[in-house]
Amino acid sequence: MLKREITDLGYEITQVEDGRVTFEGDAEAICRANVGLRTAERVLMQVGRFKAETFDELFENTKALEWENLIPKNGKFWVTKANSVNSKLFSSSDIQSIVKKAIVERLKLKYKTDWFEETGSEYPIRINIVKDEVLVALDTTGNSLHKRGYRPVAGAAPISESLAAALIMLTPWNKDRILVDPFCGSGTFPIEAAMMAASIAPGMNRTFTAMKWDNIIPPAEWDAVIEEAKDMVNLDIDVDIQGYDIDDEVLKVARMNAARFGVDKLIHFQKRDVRELSHPKKYGFIITNPPYGERLEEKSALPPIYEAFGRQFAKLDTWSAYMITSYEDAEKIFWQKS
Repeated sequence: MLKREITDLGYEITQVEDGRVTFEGDAEAICRANVGLRTAERVLMQVGRFKAETFDELFENTKALEWENLIPKNGKFWVTKANSVNSKLFSSSDIQSIVKKAIVERLKLKYKTDWFEETGSEYPIRINIVKDEVLVALDTTGNSLHKRGYRPVAGAAPISESLAAALIMLTPWNKDRILVDPFCGSGTFPIEAAMMAASIAPGMNRTFTAMKWDNIIPPAEWDAVIEEAKDMVNLDIDVDIQGYDIDDEVLKVARMNAARFGVDKLIHFQKRDVRELSHPKKYGFIITNPPYGERLEEKSALPPIYEAFGRQFAKLDTWSAYMITSYEDAEKIFWQKS
């Protein structure tokens, strides 16, 4: 899904790995990716890739990168996260410490100083090592991209916004078709669908770390991308998106969340038990994250819920249903003959 999104933005993909898609782009691409990508968690700017099996190799290769072109003399920089998989270097704290030291040594030579105040903009660094290949990157995003800004309050065990968007995109649903979430909780599926239908960019109303990197990205680039995103919004559309839940309080939260992103007029939230799931029209879609019972006592309540869900869906003979759940008996109970 992420690969498709990047291609749709018009950028050339150079590599696809587990959990990462690499593409080439300029400063504007960083802005457009942060503002426009629905299924990504963050946008990283690659500084370098190299092989390192020892801490000496990690230090020297990191030091060889041209950090002075990225981090100004007063920039605040640190290694916010270091991951290692199937590699000789595996201590996250040691990797973080050595990378920071290498960058300091490089910048001391370039800026001819022994002290950095780090009072300027933030330049968080991420290190990922897989099979001894090191990826060094600057985090342009900051708070993860799934934090759109519409859900400061969430119901119990909410699904992340980026995952919800990806799941919707995995289905053939489009804005001309009915969409119902019978377990809508704080409204994530209906809200993400409404945003897609109205062409609302997910990052349009939030800030990003790289917005303060005026040495790399001119502020005018951000302004132009956000203005472009605003121009694309179309709330004057006829859609049928519905969210049901049995909890009045969680429905209030869902309505507030939808209102924060201006899509409340596009979604009909209603208190309704899954045993009352029905719709007079044909060829609709159910996309949902039903309860899955994290504790043993909760699991005993699940069979009747999934039985009712399956029974009501069977009456919607032209509809499609998509669910994500960790309840291992979900499929068996959902499809059992009643």
